[in-house]
Amino acid sequence: MLDGMKDLLGLRDLSAEQIEKILETAKAMKFVLSQKNKKTAHLLGKSVVTLFYENSTRTRLSFELASKYLGGFSSGVSVGVSSVAKGETLIDTVRTIDAMGTDAIVIRHSMSGAAHLAAKNARASVINAGDGMNEHPTQALLDMFTMKEKKGGIKGLKVAIVGDIAHSRVARSNIWGLTKLGAKVSLGGPLTLIPPEIECMGVKVYGSVHEAIIDADVVMGLRIQTERQKSGLFPTIGEYSRFFGIDEKRLSLARPDALLLHPGPVNRGVELSSAVVRCPQSLIEEQVTNGVAVRMAVLYLFTKRGEEE
Repeated sequence: MLDGMKDLLGLRDLSAEQIEKILETAKAMKFVLSQKNKKTAHLLGKSVVTLFYENSTRTRLSFELASKYLGGFSSGVSVGVSSVAKGETLIDTVRTIDAMGTDAIVIRHSMSGAAHLAAKNARASVINAGDGMNEHPTQALLDMFTMKEKKGGIKGLKVAIVGDIAHSRVARSNIWGLTKLGAKVSLGGPLTLIPPEIECMGVKVYGSVHEAIIDADVVMGLRIQTERQKSGLFPTIGEYSRFFGIDEKRLSLARPDALLLHPGPVNRGVELSSAVVRCPQSLIEEQVTNGVAVRMAVLYLFTKRGEEE
């Protein structure tokens, strides 16, 4: 379905044409979601296992619902009460799941590269649901799907990504995907939270949020990931909000019809003010719906490899 690709490990690995294929398939899947009867036979006889070593609500549940809506079997591994708690390695866990006839393994792990390691040790398709500070491809795909749905296309859009860039796998996947589809990406936030030399990825870096947001078609806030950070990267949460948080005044610097996105969960009053979370430009809840559609598309395309379309 995607030139025989087995795994979705990151958008760095995909061409613009492959990304567009997923987005077009997601459009059809969103139509399925709008129906009273959401059950289809696209994944009939296929099994999907979610293997999450980190906490998740949106991503894990959306993958499990996506599988069920498409007629597949879905199971989740609770790492805390599995053999992982007894010392089982990632490779052994993946091989065990794979040996059960699984068609797709959706994995989230705190270690960058974990999805790649899993893919090398599984016959099943491996879908990266976030690995360390590397990539989160399906989140970026749903972000791009939302932009394309509302703006009609992505080429030429100015997309401002604001916040904790350094620790954000969402930002990295979005940068890879958006630049391949012709968007102009600007980054804003504390310079201590912006990786050095990231401009080599084809983005423009600003040390102030307002400069990054000016005339943007899309503004994306990122969660402050205190669980991944070392101390001292910014003085206090209050000061971060004051100088780098997105409020109504800063959002007004973007185009009047700009979209506001956030991967969730939102730390209200930190990355986004409560007012902008609920403003008419905010598509945070619609992103959740689109996340199910995109993950339906991904599961369908990657488990059907080698089969006639």
